[in-house]
Amino acid sequence: QHSTMAPKQLPAVLLAACATLLALAAPLLAGDPDMLQDVCVADYKSLGGLNGFPCKRPENVTADDFFSAALALPGNTGNPVGSAVTAANVEKLPGLNTLGVSMSRVDYAPWGVNPPHTHPRATEIIYVLEGSLDVGFVTTTGKLFARTVCKGELFAFPRGLVHYQKNNGGAPAAAISAFNSQLPGTQSLALAMFAASPPVPTDVLARALQIDGGLVEAIKSKFPPK
Repeated sequence: QHSTMAPKQLPAVLLAACATLLALAAPLLAGDPDMLQDVCVADYKSLGGLNGFPCKRPENVTADDFFSAALALPGNTGNPVGSAVTAANVEKLPGLNTLGVSMSRVDYAPWGVNPPHTHPRATEIIYVLEGSLDVGFVTTTGKLFARTVCKGELFAFPRGLVHYQKNNGGAPAAAISAFNSQLPGTQSLALAMFAASPPVPTDVLARALQIDGGLVEAIKSKFPPK
């Protein structure tokens, strides 16, 4: 025997359903997710907000807020890894505030490496200016996607995944990276494990890496905490 809903009950059920949908949609209707002004140049002198910098007053904004020559010159690659990253993000270029983009320049000594690292807030696309790079990223399932990228070619690194680049030649190389974040963040795997402050416990690293604690300490000594 099939039961039927009384006609008088139907409007009450519909009203309840509509009320529920409106309640769920309220947070979405409360604010506009997009910018409500043309520009919001970062005001470094004011206290930062939860996500980004406060805006300069419009009358204080100039063309120089949107200009930078930071990527014009090569970085100093005279370091143990043989690479240098020069960033052009919102901390260096105030006009990028709220725009969701940034760039960086990576210079490589012969055979130099940009060691394994992640960008927690952005996908990266790299364009090779000079030389030839061996690049790759590792997925969360442990699969490596790697290939050689030559001058004039591009390669993309998905957001948050561990990736690297290596100059595979005996001459200097250079690349430009673009990000879909004004401040993508960079976390080096080696520095995260061996140069954290306070340090990651040696026994944790020894067990995780399946090596002796003395070797962990020896590696830590090469990465003094910042």
